[in-house]
Amino acid sequence: MMKGIKKWRLFSLLTALMVFLSGCGEEHLSTLTPAGQVGRDQLDLMVLSTAIMVLVIIVVMIVYVLAIVKFRRSKVGENVIPKQVEGSHKLELIWTIVPIILLLILTVPTVVSTYKLADVSGMDTVDAKGNKTAVTVNVKANLYWWEFEYPDLGIVTAQELVVPTQEKVYFNLKAADVKHSFWIPAAGGKLDTNVDNLNKFYLTFDNPSESLQDGVFYGKCAELCGPSHALMDFKVKSLDRDDFDAWVADMKASKEETPEGDVAQQGQEIFNTSCIACHAVSGAGSTGGVGPNLATFGDRNRVAGFMEHTPENIKAWISDPEKHKPGNLMPQPKEINNGKDFTDQELTALTEYLMGLSVED
Repeated sequence: MMKGIKKWRLFSLLTALMVFLSGCGEEHLSTLTPAGQVGRDQLDLMVLSTAIMVLVIIVVMIVYVLAIVKFRRSKVGENVIPKQVEGSHKLELIWTIVPIILLLILTVPTVVSTYKLADVSGMDTVDAKGNKTAVTVNVKANLYWWEFEYPDLGIVTAQELVVPTQEKVYFNLKAADVKHSFWIPAAGGKLDTNVDNLNKFYLTFDNPSESLQDGVFYGKCAELCGPSHALMDFKVKSLDRDDFDAWVADMKASKEETPEGDVAQQGQEIFNTSCIACHAVSGAGSTGGVGPNLATFGDRNRVAGFMEHTPENIKAWISDPEKHKPGNLMPQPKEINNGKDFTDQELTALTEYLMGLSVED
């Protein structure tokens, strides 16, 4: 009796959780509000498979309830045995053919969508001048950050992916260290980034992301890759094609310049003696260095992918990256600053310099 009560309590709890969690979807992060055609196709498959499962559950429950009601002991007596259906060819055909039909209903659109979404032939399409017509991004997953290289455009950035709307954006996925998984929930399903092989796929984005919370879509690592797996976030900014082309031009023109203000200039000097070996500050090129490219650092809305983009958090991150993102490969201050921690004045100067690295202003 107590076991039955506990089961019903658990069922009630799960039902209540479903009601509350159904309201947790955010447009910048939810698979239930797809941002492009790929996401819509995959959502349709999820709805179809869920509908089939619900249909099967309803039919089984109806048969179960009818059997209980029709053959309950209080109605037919203690010694009545219902008619047995063992060996019924009709029933055996029904419960053999019906599952096959349901599987076909699910399998056909799934296979069609799988081959459709795996078609990356458009990645190599060129115009009359021999230039690639599609945007291709080489994604490199690292412990615990993301690099985005646009090989046909000659630019590279990190932590914030920028894409055009209303067209297919192709991705070449690779991992630098261990297996990761590239996932933009609102745009489409995840795909692994492996060390030994290259995975390819494409996504689409209908509208600019500026109207979303924080103005970006959220991306995640969907593969348990180490102690800071849950903190390996990135952001995706979708722009109209004209705005995207302008951003590309700004990235190509970005270079190390003398910042305005004495404090920022002091920060640049500290950066060039302690940080420049790992971090590039120009968006032009084919690689960002050992660490993330910082050309757009001032344009981001997060520090290290997950902390609010504030001077206090920048200082906290530089002072002790291991504390905030365990297992990451960024050196501690003493390892790059002649065995000493950065002073508060040096941290302020570095922060001022980094906040000024921008291609959008």
